[in-house]
Amino acid sequence: MDPSRIREKIGRFRILVMGRVNAGKTTILQRVCNTRENPEIYNSAGKKVGITMLRRLHDINDEMVFRNIPGFVFHDSSGFEAGSKSEFEKVKAFIADRSKETSLRNQLHAIWYCIPMDEANRSVTIAEIKIFSQCDTGRIPVIVLFTKFDAVYNSAYEQLRSEGASREEAEELAPKRAEESFAMGPQLKLLYHSQDIQRPPKCHVCLPNMDKDDADCRPLIERTAGSLDDEVMEQLFVSTQQTNLEVCMKYAFER
Repeated sequence: MDPSRIREKIGRFRILVMGRVNAGKTTILQRVCNTRENPEIYNSAGKKVGITMLRRLHDINDEMVFRNIPGFVFHDSSGFEAGSKSEFEKVKAFIADRSKETSLRNQLHAIWYCIPMDEANRSVTIAEIKIFSQCDTGRIPVIVLFTKFDAVYNSAYEQLRSEGASREEAEELAPKRAEESFAMGPQLKLLYHSQDIQRPPKCHVCLPNMDKDDADCRPLIERTAGSLDDEVMEQLFVSTQQTNLEVCMKYAFER
């Protein structure tokens, strides 16, 4: 089906964004939508209620839309990282309600769960174990976003320097060292290979330097598109995003 006809029929691609406070959620959404502006907020009745960051307390049913790419609709489960039982139940109910929607435009199409890597322990929290163990997301793909991954690069740089590498060598080798170390680290072992995790994520992506104007969103776009089992939703997602034309061309060629 032609992407323009898909957008006309379904309208918008809907994503639930979850994660801790200061995980860089707003920054990532701005990069994906290629803007520095904050999203406009609409309530469930479609009434505009403001323009804000993702830090205020609000209803998970609120819709966040960036004016330059209205084809994306984002929902935020603000406060879930605190491990609140009431917030967890709200998230479960929201996902369940959206799964029951008969209209594709009102269904939830993907979930982005953000885990920041600039915190000292960088561990997966009890709240995150709970969401991956007790929350049935059905066919909705969950992608874990390891945000602020440049902090892991910095740690690898310091390690290389302590081993005697020059500044230039350490800067060049740090990304590869960080990615190899992370691939064998406790976070991925817990998410994908632990008995505590009954519903592991579909995939994950590491996102460094999202605060920079030339930040590369392509890995996130490609992982999200690749996690969608429905070809129509895949085409809708790829055609809606405007940050990476190469991805659009790649999927157009493959189809």
